[in-house]
Amino acid sequence: MAENITRILVPVDFSVHADRALAYATTLAARVGATLAFLHVVEDPIATGAWSSEIYVPNQQELWEQLLESARQRVEQLRVAAGANGVATEATVLVGQPARTIVEQARTGGFDLVVMATHGRTGFSHLLMGSVAEQVVRRATCPVLTIRGDGQHGEAAAATAAA
Repeated sequence: MAENITRILVPVDFSVHADRALAYATTLAARVGATLAFLHVVEDPIATGAWSSEIYVPNQQELWEQLLESARQRVEQLRVAAGANGVATEATVLVGQPARTIVEQARTGGFDLVVMATHGRTGFSHLLMGSVAEQVVRRATCPVLTIRGDGQHGEAAAATAAA
């Protein structure tokens, strides 16, 4: 286990839940002098079945490039905003399966901590959808801090970190 937190990986999916995790991670990074690395994972729409051979999607290559470029721009906006708070930042967009890609990036990038949101699903929706955060917690080689998506715990944690 690392004694100092110098590199924090923050997976983002551009949801309100991810915004809460991002705010917490930014506060934490500022307090400990760590670098924040934002990661957005784009799932291949063909691999996920969103674009199948049964459905005609015109200009697939152009749409794919637009999807990736949009993700890059959004991650860059997050990077710039966090950097304005005096935090050293990085931004990456990768293609793959989210949980697997996050775990691999945390391992190969030498990260000391992953800070990410959890949507807080329970019951049947959790069974059907699973949880990227849960998979990352189980597989990551570094500590993973999850911020609950309902805002109650995440906001309280962010206020505690700021104190």
